[in-house]
Amino acid sequence: MAARVDHAVTSGTFSLDGQTFDVDNNVWIVGDDTECVVVDAPHDVDAILAAVAGRRVRAILATHAHDDHVRVAPVLSGATGAPVLLHPADRVLWDLVHPDREPDGDLRDGQRVEVAGTTLTVLHTPGHSPGACSFHAPDLGVVFTGDTLFAGGPGATGRSYSDFGTIVTSIRERLLTLPPPTVVHTGHGDSTTVAAEAPHLPEWIARGH
Repeated sequence: MAARVDHAVTSGTFSLDGQTFDVDNNVWIVGDDTECVVVDAPHDVDAILAAVAGRRVRAILATHAHDDHVRVAPVLSGATGAPVLLHPADRVLWDLVHPDREPDGDLRDGQRVEVAGTTLTVLHTPGHSPGACSFHAPDLGVVFTGDTLFAGGPGATGRSYSDFGTIVTSIRERLLTLPPPTVVHTGHGDSTTVAAEAPHLPEWIARGH
């Protein structure tokens, strides 16, 4: 049975640097009818479990550790038995959200995550946060970019632990080098493609965000 991508949207808040905002977050689930991995665990564990629909969850992959992406990760882990995996450079952010609960394992650049006969390759794409990661599934023609690349430009870099020059390098060297038809599944909002975004890199650099 071929792997597929399922999708849910959850609503809640994002807080950092003393400010809080209302946000809608995408949850991406890669797998078949029997097993899957979950990309990000924001806000609402019941909505994520509904999308999982009883499948074995092999891992919870955190694109980064801002609270709106990992808030219910420990609860989801407890409900499914799946490990929460995070790039260690984002522990500083994880510890702000879950000071009494460590992630279960590390993500590293080039790591391969196998599920339902397909492979997700971890791409370390820092800038929005130090340990931000994207997950490329070439068999499915998709990449999950979290808050690194959106339809219309880079993720925000105006808060603690972020850097615009770093995110531009990540996008230029790690994401826009993927095959142009690759579908970009983002942490918020609509999906896009590498081909749709690549021509606009000079504009983003010029505007500085």
